[in-house]
Amino acid sequence: MKILSGDIGGTNSRLALCDVEGNTVRRDIQAIYDSRRYESLADIARAFITEHKVEVETACFGVPGPVHGRQARVTNLPWRVDADELERNLAIDSVYLLNDLEANAHGLATLTEADFRELRPGEPGAVGNAGLLSAGTGLGEAGLFWDGRHHRPFACEGGHTDFAPGDDDEIELLRFLRARVGGHVSWERVVSGPGMVTLYEFLKQRDPGAESKEVAEALANGDPAEEITKAALRGGDSLSERTVQWFLALYGAEAGNVALKFFAVGGVYLGGGIAPKLASLLPQSRFIERFGGKGRMGALLDRIGLSIVMNDKAALQGAASYAARRSRGEPV
Repeated sequence: MKILSGDIGGTNSRLALCDVEGNTVRRDIQAIYDSRRYESLADIARAFITEHKVEVETACFGVPGPVHGRQARVTNLPWRVDADELERNLAIDSVYLLNDLEANAHGLATLTEADFRELRPGEPGAVGNAGLLSAGTGLGEAGLFWDGRHHRPFACEGGHTDFAPGDDDEIELLRFLRARVGGHVSWERVVSGPGMVTLYEFLKQRDPGAESKEVAEALANGDPAEEITKAALRGGDSLSERTVQWFLALYGAEAGNVALKFFAVGGVYLGGGIAPKLASLLPQSRFIERFGGKGRMGALLDRIGLSIVMNDKAALQGAASYAARRSRGEPV
C-alpha cells in the first residue's frame, strides 16, 4: 500500500512515499523541506506531490503539538492543521494526523534490531507498557500501552510538566530559568537542544572564564546546541563537557519520571536527534544513576531496559504504518 507520510517539525519537515506490507515500511521517495518557508502543511505536501509526480490516496502526518480529533496547531509554527481540509485541498481520500511522538512510537515496531542501541538490558522476559522520550528542538514524550498482545501508542505532553530540581545546583538553575521565562519552567526548558544551550549559559555565568575562544566563535556562527555537542565529543573543552554531562543527567531524571508515570516495565526508549549523537557518552554519564534515583521506586526502575533509537526515520515509518492499519480496518 502506497502512503504519503510526514514527520513535521518546526525547522524541517520530512515527507516520504512509503510502501507498507505488515510491519515492513519501505520509503520509496523521500524529501526534506524547510518548514519556515511554507505557509501551511498543505503547501509542503503539494510541493512533494508535484515535484515527484505521485498520486496519493492515503496520507498520515506526525505533527509537533496536541492533536484534537482531526485538527492540530503546530508548535513553533503559525500553522493550524485540519485533516478534512487537507483531504479537500490535496484531493486525498484519507488523511490522518498524529502527534509526532505518537508517530515515533508507532514506528518502533517497524524497526529492526540494528536500529536500536541497548544502553541497559531489562529484566529477562519482561512485557508491559513502554515509554518513549525524544529530546531535540523540544522534548516529546509518548506511552505504549501493552494490551496483552501488542503495544498501543498514545500521545501526551509530558515534556511540558514542571521541572523538578534534584540538588542545590538545579535549584539555582530553576531560579535562573524562572527569571528568564516566568513562573512555569518545564522539563523541555532543560532537556532539549535549547535547554542544552541554557545549561551552557548558566555554567558560563557561574564561571565566566571557562568559555574557550574556539567554542565561542562556533556558537556565534553555527547551531549552538550542535556546536556544544561537537565540542564535548571532541574533548578538551571543559565547559561543553560539563554542559553535556549535566544535560544527560537531567535526561536520565526525566526518563525515570516517564518510566514511573507509564509503569514502563516493557522498556524506555530514547528517540530524537540528540541521544544518538551522544550515544558514546551515555554509558559513562549519570543518566542511569538519575534514571533510577527515585527513592523507594529505585528497585523497580533498576529492572527496566533502556535503548537508544538510532534510526531517525521512525516517525515517518510510524505514520505510514498507522495509516496502513487504519485503511485496513485494523486496531491501532
